[in-house]
Amino acid sequence: MKTEGALLWEPGTNSGWTVEEIELDDPQEREVLVRLAATGICHSDDHVDTGDIPIDWAPILGGHEGAGVIEQVGPGVTDLEVGDHVVFSFLPACGKCIPCVAGDQNLCDLGAGVLGGVTLDGTHRIHARGKGVGAMCFLGTFSPYVVAPVDSVIKIDKAIPLDKAALVGCGVPTGWGSAVYAAETQIGDTVVVFGVGGVGMNAVQGAKFAGASQIVAVDPVEFKREKAYDFGATHTAANAQEALDLVESITNGRLADRSIITVGVGDGKLIQGMQALVRKGGVIVCTSAAPALQTEISLDLLTLTMSGKRLQGALFGSCAPRNDIPLLLDLYMRGSLELDELVTTTYKLEDINQAVADLREGKNIRGLVVYDH
Repeated sequence: MKTEGALLWEPGTNSGWTVEEIELDDPQEREVLVRLAATGICHSDDHVDTGDIPIDWAPILGGHEGAGVIEQVGPGVTDLEVGDHVVFSFLPACGKCIPCVAGDQNLCDLGAGVLGGVTLDGTHRIHARGKGVGAMCFLGTFSPYVVAPVDSVIKIDKAIPLDKAALVGCGVPTGWGSAVYAAETQIGDTVVVFGVGGVGMNAVQGAKFAGASQIVAVDPVEFKREKAYDFGATHTAANAQEALDLVESITNGRLADRSIITVGVGDGKLIQGMQALVRKGGVIVCTSAAPALQTEISLDLLTLTMSGKRLQGALFGSCAPRNDIPLLLDLYMRGSLELDELVTTTYKLEDINQAVADLREGKNIRGLVVYDH
């Protein structure tokens, strides 16, 4: 079928996205064709344009956060059917590899290929200008139709609004899980979240859900600091030094139990500041994607060791997509998780570059491209 998609032809050059005609093949073995309702605008796609996440192939069809309705199933698909409502997981979960079997679905072995530029069988399902097109995270949700592997597809209840369900494919579980699972937030904790955009705001929600008594949202953008109170923050600060002064005051010098880094672009210079915010035995969670070539961080190792602190990486918020995506949507339907409020602005696909510009400028908690079929 022919449709349209937002492509990146020169990754790493800040060239922006080109919306143009693409051609999709029919779904092949263990694949489905999905008509999307919406896709979120996530910083990870912009990292490919800026070069923070380097790829050596092109073009790429961007987007990895979406939800929609299955329109066609390929051979070997046994647990999904036409008409099912689904959410994409930006990381596949095969359920068979050692990490999946051990309960670490976010570390599924298939995830090694999400930026490889081809499908799981090594070919292309997308074509443009006579070339094969690679899909971001095997998906490519910057198009109203997606051919996706079943390992990346989660069936959901048809009562759930699809435009809001799209958000739980990446940003919501990444932030929420960073607080609940990676940081292991406990009842009564003081938690600092550094960067409260589409991921960090959900870390605030996760910390609240886990029972934190004090949640400090740190962000230079006043709009985001103000919105953070709506999602559970008890205090806000504009920068790390202001946060440190605040945390020392509200904890009587004991400092925070957890600090979570969810800024748009990770920076090794942030680590020491986040360590300074946490108490002995505290946890520093690094969720932000940093430039791939960055290999140095600022960290007082002696203090880390002698204070028994932990520096913890968090991919997908340490969530298990097949368990946690339905869980988060159930919390949403019960009124215990805010999704509607995350969406600051909606866009059409042709406005994708404006949506990314707004992301970079901190204007949105989450921008959402809504498809009008």
